[in-house]
This record gives sequence, structure tokens and C-alpha cells, in this order.
Amino acid sequence: MLPDRCSVMEEGKQCVNPPEFIVSIVADQDEYMFGVTCQKHKHIVSGKIGMLQNEGKILDGKIIFSPVKAVGTDCIHGDSDDFVQIDMKPSKN
Repeated sequence: MLPDRCSVMEEGKQCVNPPEFIVSIVADQDEYMFGVTCQKHKHIVSGKIGMLQNEGKILDGKIIFSPVKAVGTDCIHGDSDDFVQIDMKPSKN
């Protein structure tokens, strides 16, 4: 399960956009998830993680933005209130 909103806070308020990317860091052949972000905040998240890496506060490694993909299964049943709109347009990195 992923959060239904971007992980970024603006002016003390949670971003209302749905997540478009899973943010992770690849280091020493392992991958660590750090959060989710929308297209609007992708560069802000990248800059913040880079800054924290330079300060030695988080693991140094390559920052990866993996597009969120909608997956369906017969095992999970929900109603229309459980679904989040996911923009499936390819990103322009």
C-alpha cells in the first residue's frame, strides 16, 4: 500500500496531489524507499535528498524515481472511495 498523497508539505500543508513516483535510493546493491511524490514536487524532493546526502544525514547513493503503476487483483475488493486517480502519462525527466 502507498500513501494516497504526495509526501511533500508546502507552507505547512500536505500536498493534495496523488503520488506519481516512488522515491528510492540505490546504494551498495540495495534499494531503500524514501517516499512518494507527484510530478510537481519531483525536483524539490531530488534536491532535498541530495542536500541530506551531502550532509551525511541519509544514505549516499543514486536517487531513483519509479513511476507508480496501477495494479489490479482479485484478492482485494474495494469501493470507489478506495481508489486514487493515477496519471499514466509518461514523465519528461
